[in-house]
Amino acid sequence: MMVQAQSVLNETVQKLKSPDGAYEFTFYQKEIKSTEKQMYYTLSYKGKTVVLESELGVLIENQTFESALGVPNDTCKVWGENLKFTDVQRHSSDKTWKPVYGENATIRDNYNEMTLLFRKGENPKQVSSDGYDKNKSYFMNVVVRAYNEGIAVRYDFPEPTNGLFLHIVGEQTQFAMPEATLAYYEPWAQGPYSLLPLKDWKGQSERPLTMKLTNGLTVAIAEAQLTDYARMKFSLNASKPNTLQATLYGSVDVIPAYSTPWRVIMAAEKATDLMVNNSIILNLNPENQIKDSSWIKPGKVIRVAKLTQADAKKCVDFAAERGLQYIHLDASWYGPEMKMSSDATTVSETKDFNMPELIAYAASRGIGVWVYVNQRALIQQLDTILPLYKKWGLKGIKFGFVQVGNQRWTTWMHEAVKKCADYGLMVDIHDEYRPTGFSRTYPNLMTQEGIRGNEEMPDADHNTILPFTRFLAGPADYTIAYYNNRIQNTHAHQLALSVVYYSPIQFLYWYDQPSAYQGEAEIEFFDKVKAVWDETKVLNGEVGEYVTVARRSGKEWFAGAITNNEARKITIPTTFLEKGKKYMVKSFQDDDSVQTRTKVAVKDQVVKGGAVLSFDLKASGGVALIITEVKKK
Repeated sequence: MMVQAQSVLNETVQKLKSPDGAYEFTFYQKEIKSTEKQMYYTLSYKGKTVVLESELGVLIENQTFESALGVPNDTCKVWGENLKFTDVQRHSSDKTWKPVYGENATIRDNYNEMTLLFRKGENPKQVSSDGYDKNKSYFMNVVVRAYNEGIAVRYDFPEPTNGLFLHIVGEQTQFAMPEATLAYYEPWAQGPYSLLPLKDWKGQSERPLTMKLTNGLTVAIAEAQLTDYARMKFSLNASKPNTLQATLYGSVDVIPAYSTPWRVIMAAEKATDLMVNNSIILNLNPENQIKDSSWIKPGKVIRVAKLTQADAKKCVDFAAERGLQYIHLDASWYGPEMKMSSDATTVSETKDFNMPELIAYAASRGIGVWVYVNQRALIQQLDTILPLYKKWGLKGIKFGFVQVGNQRWTTWMHEAVKKCADYGLMVDIHDEYRPTGFSRTYPNLMTQEGIRGNEEMPDADHNTILPFTRFLAGPADYTIAYYNNRIQNTHAHQLALSVVYYSPIQFLYWYDQPSAYQGEAEIEFFDKVKAVWDETKVLNGEVGEYVTVARRSGKEWFAGAITNNEARKITIPTTFLEKGKKYMVKSFQDDDSVQTRTKVAVKDQVVKGGAVLSFDLKASGGVALIITEVKKK
């Protein structure tokens, strides 16, 4: 809708600041006509504009509302209009929690919150007579949380007394950005990025959406706690320049009490701070619901490329020798994955391996087994295969070719993860699914694809965009490859990805077989690198240029730096080490003088904590480090 000449209703103006005071969110209503009001907000970060005046609201179509409230159906549809502001409630929280696994051993959950209470219609007696106001249960609330890491907004519908349902057809939620903003547009979850102005897009853009503002800020908009709603993407508003519209995949039917997913806005003066602050997505989700999570074991995986018993055992042996934790049986082990007739309870007659015997052999060597199952089989057989897979001793399932977007499949997906938890099975969701923090609530959801990874063999420009975009949402299964000749980047770049990119189930050697390994010394890095961490430091970087990340497991540090398609000098400050103490730094760096096919040099040097390391990286290159304290003799 077009906003005409309006005046702010001063009694509705409400402000919320983050605990550190950096973010300021301002809410207000404006009078559009004598009988109509509309909700708006603005957002600033450290005094700089993040979002200009933008609409809030939900689009609802319900004939029941029409009769209950005595208002025309078109008024019901634009639900953000003409809501009566009745009260505001404020709340603050500062807690620390320990994830089952993660990028850090502890996470701080610190926020200020305001809940804005509204009801539809101007006649309180009319509304109360229909049960909307009993015990102050207002019809719709706008909930705003301000973290030091970002701002989050959602719509909350308290439980009514008359059993009404909501047919949500969209949102008015908008993000009006400053002029000349540039966005890392991505048309689909496994698509390429293009840096574009906010105009003339061919379609919608994925979330998180990261943007560069002319005031120096880097801003990302994301989604959190999407479990039973339709997926959001971003469209350009047809009538408002530089304005992003939250666009739903389809309509949503819910019964209140109900809260929509969070719309999250993050801003940073340094782009790397977005990476540091990605815990906001987990914090916006409910706590762990799995009472005994001891069976959830992160680790590194090799895929069995040739589905034979002999090749699977070779992968088991390779995994045991090279410090991996799992093997994975990929698509077609139970038959053609795209056929509804394929039976995921039995090994295909065309495959010559015995599942129980293979699992037992793997277990004897300390290796777990994952299997791939296409959603076609999951839909038909989930309740059958889960107890069977538990009996077999499988550790996890990779969901394949999942349906995503609409409410039905979103709900189905998360319910399926819950069922897997009941049977002690971990989950990796492939294809277009992107996380919104559900792994906090059900940490058996280990990782997911929703990324343009080594199945598509992207270049280094793409790889240096990902940490500032896709990885803000959560872990990603990039399926790191190493020996395959289609890789667009150097081998040291590929090594470094295992630290720069976070995934609790980290696939390595995606297109490789154990026979590809010919004793290359640098494989020590893949042997020793971890899948989860006690502490993470983002040391430096710029979107699409380069990035350096250091992560600690116990007393050992691992670091990785990657550059884009351009060569550059990388500095790695070791401020994360204890100053003055001596450390051994083992580096894995591209070096054309090395007489191996992979051209990676392995070197040792002793440094003192706090020293600055310097490396000249080849175009599309990288460097990986293992850092350990030098013990006094």
